[in-house]
Amino acid sequence: MKKVAIGFFIFLALLLAAAVLVPVIFKDKIKQTLDQEIAKNINAQVIYETDNVSLSLLRDFPNLSLGVENLAVVGVDSFATDTLARIPSFRMGLNLFSVFGDELKVNSITLEKPVIRLLVLKSGKANWDIMVEDTAATAETDTVASDFNMAITGWEVNDGTIYYDDLSIPFGLAAYNVAHTGSGDFEKDVFDMKSKTTADRFVMTYDGTNYLENARLNADVTMAMDLNQSLYTFKDNSIRINEFPFKFDGTILMPEEPIDFDLTFSATETDFRNVLSVVPGMYSEQFEDIKTEGKLSFDGYFKGRMIDTLMPGYGVDLKVMEGMFKYPDLPEAARNINVDMSVASKDGTPQNTDINIRQFHMDLGKNPIDARVSINGLETMKVDGNVKANVDLAELTKVYPVEGMTLRGLLKVDADAKGTYSETSMPVIDADLNLTNGYIKSKDFPAPIQNLNMVTNVRNTTGNTDDTRINIERFNMSLDGEPLEGRMLITGIDKPAFDGRIKGILDLEKLTKIFPQEGMTVSGRINADVTAKGKLSDIEEEKYNNVTANGTMAISNLSYVSTDLPQGMKIAKANASFNNERVNLQNMSGYLGKSDFQANGTVSNYIGYALDDNQSLRGNFNLSSNKFDVNEWMVDEAGAPAEETQEGVVEVPKNLDLALNIDAKQVLYSNLKLNNVSGQVQVKDQVARLNKVTFNTLGGTFATSGSYNTQNLQHPLFDMKLDIQDLGFREAFNAFTTVQAFAPIAKVLEGKFSTSFAFAGELGQDMVPLFQTLDGKGVIKVLRAAVANVPIVDKISSLTHFEELRSFVIENKMIDAQIVDGKLLVKPFNLKVGDIDMSVGGSTAADGNIDYTTALNVPTGKVGQQLGSSLAGLLGGNQSLVNTERVTLKLNVGGTYNDPRVSLAGGSVKEKATDIVENVVQEKLNVVKQKADERKQQLQDSVTNELNRRKLEAERKAQEELEKKRLEAEQQIKKQATDKVGGFLKQITKPKTTTQPDTTKNQ
Repeated sequence: MKKVAIGFFIFLALLLAAAVLVPVIFKDKIKQTLDQEIAKNINAQVIYETDNVSLSLLRDFPNLSLGVENLAVVGVDSFATDTLARIPSFRMGLNLFSVFGDELKVNSITLEKPVIRLLVLKSGKANWDIMVEDTAATAETDTVASDFNMAITGWEVNDGTIYYDDLSIPFGLAAYNVAHTGSGDFEKDVFDMKSKTTADRFVMTYDGTNYLENARLNADVTMAMDLNQSLYTFKDNSIRINEFPFKFDGTILMPEEPIDFDLTFSATETDFRNVLSVVPGMYSEQFEDIKTEGKLSFDGYFKGRMIDTLMPGYGVDLKVMEGMFKYPDLPEAARNINVDMSVASKDGTPQNTDINIRQFHMDLGKNPIDARVSINGLETMKVDGNVKANVDLAELTKVYPVEGMTLRGLLKVDADAKGTYSETSMPVIDADLNLTNGYIKSKDFPAPIQNLNMVTNVRNTTGNTDDTRINIERFNMSLDGEPLEGRMLITGIDKPAFDGRIKGILDLEKLTKIFPQEGMTVSGRINADVTAKGKLSDIEEEKYNNVTANGTMAISNLSYVSTDLPQGMKIAKANASFNNERVNLQNMSGYLGKSDFQANGTVSNYIGYALDDNQSLRGNFNLSSNKFDVNEWMVDEAGAPAEETQEGVVEVPKNLDLALNIDAKQVLYSNLKLNNVSGQVQVKDQVARLNKVTFNTLGGTFATSGSYNTQNLQHPLFDMKLDIQDLGFREAFNAFTTVQAFAPIAKVLEGKFSTSFAFAGELGQDMVPLFQTLDGKGVIKVLRAAVANVPIVDKISSLTHFEELRSFVIENKMIDAQIVDGKLLVKPFNLKVGDIDMSVGGSTAADGNIDYTTALNVPTGKVGQQLGSSLAGLLGGNQSLVNTERVTLKLNVGGTYNDPRVSLAGGSVKEKATDIVENVVQEKLNVVKQKADERKQQLQDSVTNELNRRKLEAERKAQEELEKKRLEAEQQIKKQATDKVGGFLKQITKPKTTTQPDTTKNQ
């Protein structure tokens, strides 16, 4: 006994050692095999991290468990951005002994919370078709068997989500909280595969309509699998959607690409209750308490071959006999429900699909509803049907629960249709829909709709689409005591004409509670009386003068906020009168965001603007404001308001041709407060032009004209002419980035200046000029500037030992300047500081680098010994300081404003200071201009090439269009000629009419 115990513990120790060692020893081998098999068999990206791969002998003993966390399968080519599967936890059960052999066998697979998206494109290509196909060449040359054997005996899916979307039909499925188990011995050629599937929520949609929603699915299926013949046969199976059970019988054969179906299906229970559970809106928590009666029959088939160009035929038959349902809390029942309908297609194509509702009858309380319809084909439809109903809406709510809503009124429907529906034809239609004394009250909106009456008829007596008349003869209602009435007549389908009127008061807040608008909040009242008459063809052909529209409109307390206008707009009041040519706007006042405004003016071409994306709204407005905040309308690249960062491009709206005469007491822009703003802004082609706009800010007076261009929102352009009077240097430095970049000396100057300057360039996404793109020129008048503690001047003073240069005053000095290729070039200007004549000129780059030349003409006696020695070496051989009263020093100033470098570059006893500086500055200006011209030429060449390409493309398209019209004209002429010849032949082949001779007359 002791030996047995010892042996058991030894075995247990070996087993535990194996449990620890086997995963470590064989982990690399298994992962390598897994990667090889994925690469060899799957044409998709299988994404997982090595650290998320685990092995365990104890989890599924005696199997070796291979786990992969956060596994994803992403498609390629057309599905490169499509995630086919995302699996948080994937586990394989591997045969332990196969690990030691040549073949690695998989016994089980478990998926935890997978999300699987199956997609079929309109072309029929499916994203799950990721298995690599074997080729004949591979079969002949690859004689080595795979070392991976799928000997699966069971699989499991827990809490899965599955989406199926077939765009070629279009058809879709979605299943949530899916639990699925399956088993089968795939090592055998013939075996039974068993599976069980449940889903807590199941949705089925076709062409955008949900036919099943929030349904429960329970499927238990056994299939006979014959892998040699690729034949799969339904055996015992039961599928239940809600309380509707059905089963399949038959086979699926798929040895090659074609798939042969031979399937039938039928309901396994015959109570009307079963089919009622899948009627949209019926299956809820109350369904088990609904009382039902009646019987049903349901069966169908799906038979034929499926390949790219062929679909199986299908058919479904449904009959309901003497059905009834009654909710326990409602007084009336729906009775005498009788349905006899079928849907069939002999070849699976829409054109050969027939829908036949031979009978549909239901009594909603005391209200009968009858219908029948026969439809042959779904592309060109042959229709024959009628619907008759007299429904008291109050009776309806006694049969079917409409939670939180009260309905009253008499709805009468009487419609007949017979004929062909296609792009060029309509069935003969005679349909009337009348609602009398309607009343709708819901808990979701504040007031009831009362006195709702509508008389509508649809007529077509010939079958031609242009002979269709949709006539809303009368429509009227009252919303919270406010009346609204109207009418509308539409004639024709292909080229409809309209004639309508609407009159009354619209409470927008109440209307949007009845008809919610996503992403929009609106309130206010509109009192309108509007008529419109015209043809849609005239609108499409931009013949807006043929459209008649006129009326009046009064707006009060309008508030509008949307995702596109998060700042919001409020209109306290506005009055408008209009015709088809223009709108006259009067007495408008309100707020745009936080900014108040008052406006009046005229608008024209509003019909074209509203109905055509390429038409412009034209107008002339007078706009005034006490305080307008432009910063609130700046947006960043993502389109969000930029109140905090105050960054973003202000976009000039498209399709506007407006002139705005502005009078604003204060405008906030960036960190500036502009006072007494007046002038005109013209908006056209996404360009805003300023005409004689004046304002006061920073203690100075501004007058400006120019343009702001956002035709390319990523590269907005501007040009500006500025006339500034009495502006402080320091105020200009603190407010304008252009001054900070090009004239940093303004930071320390005490005094004021005036300027007249014109410049142009590109703005960045933060609305700051891109300095390397600037060009311009102008004059700067220094009214008074106290120069002190300026680094450049201090360095010059230190080099020359001229102490008077450290502090001096400039008054009434005119300075010419030019901006070329992003550099500010200051033309030489002269100063006199004591007995020193100074000339200054040069350039400041946007990056802060300076390059100036300064010439100082001083008495020879002021030149010290050290400076004199340096100067003597720089003077020419024929120049001497001896017996010379004055000498000119040439200084080079480089580096940056805060860290300048000053050096003595030469001297002269002959040249004037002004001449020295002018020569140097002119030479630098020539170099800069040459580079700028080269850059502009390259840009112009690029633009010219693009314009030429577009021109050639337009000419090619025009030629193709002309050729198309020529061919169409030839075909039309041939057709007309054929018709005429045919008519002529008919005439000459008519039998001759014989008449008896008149014997009463002589020859």
